[in-house]
Amino acid sequence: MLANMMDQPLLISSLIAHAARYHGQTEIVSRTLDEGIHRYNWAEAEQRSKRLAKALIALGVQPGQRVGTMAWNTYRHLEAYYAIAGMGAVTHTINPRLFPEQIEYIVNHAENQFIFCDTSFADLVAGLLPSFTTVKGIIFMCDRASMPSVVPDALCFEELIAGQDANYTWPEFDERNAAALCYTSGTTGNPKGALYSHRSTLLHTFAAIAPDGLGISASETVLPVVPMFHVNAWGLPYACAMVGAKMVMPGRDLDGASLHELLDGEQVSLTAAVPAVWLGLLNHLRSTGATLEHMKRVVIGGSACPRAMMETFQDQYGVEVIHAWGMTEMSPLGTVNTPKFQFKDLVGKAKVDLQQSAGRPMYGVDMMIVDENDQEMPWDGESVGELMVRGPWVIDAYFNTDPQPAHRIPGWFGTGDVCAIDPDGYIWITDRIKDVIKSGGEWISSIDLENIAVGHPNVAEAAVIGIYHPRWDERPLLVVVKQPGEDVTKDEMLAWFEGKIAKWWTPDDVAFVDDLPHTATGKLSKLQLRERFKDYSLPTSG
Repeated sequence: MLANMMDQPLLISSLIAHAARYHGQTEIVSRTLDEGIHRYNWAEAEQRSKRLAKALIALGVQPGQRVGTMAWNTYRHLEAYYAIAGMGAVTHTINPRLFPEQIEYIVNHAENQFIFCDTSFADLVAGLLPSFTTVKGIIFMCDRASMPSVVPDALCFEELIAGQDANYTWPEFDERNAAALCYTSGTTGNPKGALYSHRSTLLHTFAAIAPDGLGISASETVLPVVPMFHVNAWGLPYACAMVGAKMVMPGRDLDGASLHELLDGEQVSLTAAVPAVWLGLLNHLRSTGATLEHMKRVVIGGSACPRAMMETFQDQYGVEVIHAWGMTEMSPLGTVNTPKFQFKDLVGKAKVDLQQSAGRPMYGVDMMIVDENDQEMPWDGESVGELMVRGPWVIDAYFNTDPQPAHRIPGWFGTGDVCAIDPDGYIWITDRIKDVIKSGGEWISSIDLENIAVGHPNVAEAAVIGIYHPRWDERPLLVVVKQPGEDVTKDEMLAWFEGKIAKWWTPDDVAFVDDLPHTATGKLSKLQLRERFKDYSLPTSG
């Protein structure tokens, strides 16, 4: 028997409609590229989003088509989020930090119709534009006076807005329709797309705002430092609209001084980013003697938060650290480290000990760990296996990818993370199954670096492993075996990578060895190699 409840679809447009109707005067503050600090409110944001949606329709964008965004966290990017998805198209966020060939791949793979672009990426887009096969136009996110000249036929965001009124009703459609598309960093092969639905995004947002999620309410002022091109800024643009929180958008200036200016001046209570960003902020505070008078909580994810960082935030500045874990394929939130009732009064060392865990799943995410035979392992805090996940905001398949990676266990997604789960449900991540390197919250593929290295005529064999770095968490070390009778220097090896990869992927150092360890099947033994270099200190660590 069916119930007698209204069948109203869960749509992203309902978030900004709610914020505009019930929190319309709450501010959205942005540091822009060309106009200084911009202020307006949720009511104005919805009006402009509606006008932009009409402009996209006038340009011929159809429901289901992908529209790219390559932009920092600003009010115009927020409007594009809601306009694109609200009119039924798909918001494809493009990470400008990817290697240009990867950007070319994902734009063509997604079949973007238009790309919204910040002026700071004008040269990048202009250079790639001839290789885009489906893009009909570039829309620069500025007014006419700030339009770059490198793309002569580009459209102007503000002129598109000005050409439409806000007399527009958000359409209703199936909540399972696609809403947003985010690509992985391409750590193994080409980047892969995670295509989120309106339904999955709304459910993820409900979980994010819950007390045992990120705990966001209408009384908050939220500064999402994590970029909107990085897994939808961890869902914060949606969460803030759902509760009507004040949003502070940092633009491109993510250095310690610039962030502190906004954190202090706008009385930010909650913020979120990867550890590398917070190192810059803490260094600024340390050198200037500044404090964090208003900040109550900081969400740290993307890579493991160093213990010293947790202790500094909490002991010196009175800011609670929320340790979270997730991935692009999970929209991204998977676990959040909020204490269970029996742990809520922990203090000092015992508290930080628990905070080193990645936390527990929110409702909507189910987990288990399995051994190499895909048999479930006990939650004893000691047994280690691959983490498997499932839930309504976990992908079932990658976008337009053939063949799809096999679901080894029907109904479960293999994360590639190796972890233990303790009896209280806290996960303790210990490694990655694939030997990717996580640097400042972004992934670096050891395999890609090795393939380039062995292309050098004087290199017989090469391996890349992650070495601890105090700022970036990990940085790549290249280990090289030279060809017999040949020679190559460190500088020559590092120069070999120029133009072949994103610059920040370049190894920090090169170690020359006589041989590399191998397994019984002839594969490189990264386990033995990491053990050999466990005490290695990178020259960039000082």
